Amino acid sequence: MEKFVLILLPALIATSGAKESVYARIGEKVVLKPPSINGLSRYVYWTFHKEDGFSLAWSNPYGGKNIAKVEPWKDKLTLSDDSLVIDNVQPEFFGTYFCKIESAIQNVHFHSIELIKLDVSVNPANPLLPGESLSLSCTVDYPKKPEIHWLNPRGEKKGQGTVTVKVTSQDDGMWTCVVAEEKQVKMPVKVMGLSPAPVLPHYTSTSSRFAVPCSIPHPITWEQIKAKGVQEVHWQFFPATSSGLNSQRLFTLSLDSLSWKEDQTRDLKPASDPEKRNLELTRKLGRVDDRGDYVCTMKFKNGLILNRTVHVEVLQITSSPGPHLLSGQQLNLTCSVGQPLPSDLQLRWTQPKPAAQPGLKSDQHSARLTIPEVSTDDGGLWVCGLWQGETQLTSAAIRLTIDPKVSVWTLVMACSAAAIVVLLLLILALVLHRRRRRKMRHLRHQLCRCKKYVLTISWTGEMAPNSHLHSLTLIRGGI
Repeated sequence: MEKFVLILLPALIATSGAKESVYARIGEKVVLKPPSINGLSRYVYWTFHKEDGFSLAWSNPYGGKNIAKVEPWKDKLTLSDDSLVIDNVQPEFFGTYFCKIESAIQNVHFHSIELIKLDVSVNPANPLLPGESLSLSCTVDYPKKPEIHWLNPRGEKKGQGTVTVKVTSQDDGMWTCVVAEEKQVKMPVKVMGLSPAPVLPHYTSTSSRFAVPCSIPHPITWEQIKAKGVQEVHWQFFPATSSGLNSQRLFTLSLDSLSWKEDQTRDLKPASDPEKRNLELTRKLGRVDDRGDYVCTMKFKNGLILNRTVHVEVLQITSSPGPHLLSGQQLNLTCSVGQPLPSDLQLRWTQPKPAAQPGLKSDQHSARLTIPEVSTDDGGLWVCGLWQGETQLTSAAIRLTIDPKVSVWTLVMACSAAAIVVLLLLILALVLHRRRRRKMRHLRHQLCRCKKYVLTISWTGEMAPNSHLHSLTLIRGGI
């Protein structure tokens, strides 16, 4: 009997695990997990402040469970696989939680979790202009301070619990407070700017819709921008140096009505919905003289200038001698953006009928194709695509018309037919001329058949100037 007692006593001793710390902000949802203990048949009890303190919840291996329904816990506690879930953490919820676990062989295990209040703030909360100061604070309400640091949007470690920086456009994004390498709290920081970021040139073509993107990122509003003292929003164009043209102001935005005023449009149209923060410029098709820099600018009263430069390159296909050829002529096709391409970009041709020119290859930078003798199979749509890896950036197209070669016999027949037509036209002209002459001769004969009139005048008396005319007789006669 004594030996049996010695074996059983260790199983009746309560054990206690290490104390765990969990950090939470007011209003967050927290999951307190019990330790992993072998044995499926176990009872779990959750209490607050002390091991035998206020009972929050319990569960047994038979599916039974109970949760406190008194204030301030009412409707804020649930059990999930023996874990205690707290919704909408309140100030009075911070403190020590105890989890008591009893296994089937009556082992008792206590596990404590300290729920520690975490305060995280960003000041000011409104969007910032580049150069303005930003304060980030991350602190805990606990005597033993854990290690705390901030990570900026680029993942760089910044300071301790409190950080003050003058922001740039690179500070726009999520800042992360890291507590004891366990808890992470992400805080958004909005720095005013224009999108998109200038990463690569904007490639378009003479066969594609032309669009120069620029927008105000969400969720910044025009009300916030005006509150910062915006004075002017406009577009400028700086042509490629080879064009020899000067810079041009294209459009200016009226800040009162949020409508565009035209300066030099270059046949471009600004977005019809600037109130939705869209500042894009568009045209149905790109042109070679579109190459250059398009600058979207926003000026503020404090002298700050925000701009976004979009460098545009235009892909173009040229054909020599032209898009309309005869079978047997030499064809030269050139596809380029007017300058050498970066090493990670390639130009690829798509033929109307791939079998027409098998194994056709081109130079990477200019994509110059030479076909010594074209055939009717080469007619159709030729497409030159600009690719970066497996992504097509843009493409240009040209439609070639190839007429069949004219033979000598065909030329003889064509000339003969032309001669016959000319001869027939001459005969027709001669017949019409003779008929006209005959009509004219008949008309003259009708006009020449005139009448003869005889005039007889008789006087009585002497022929004197003042004598009276006694009779006048008109006798009509024929020829």
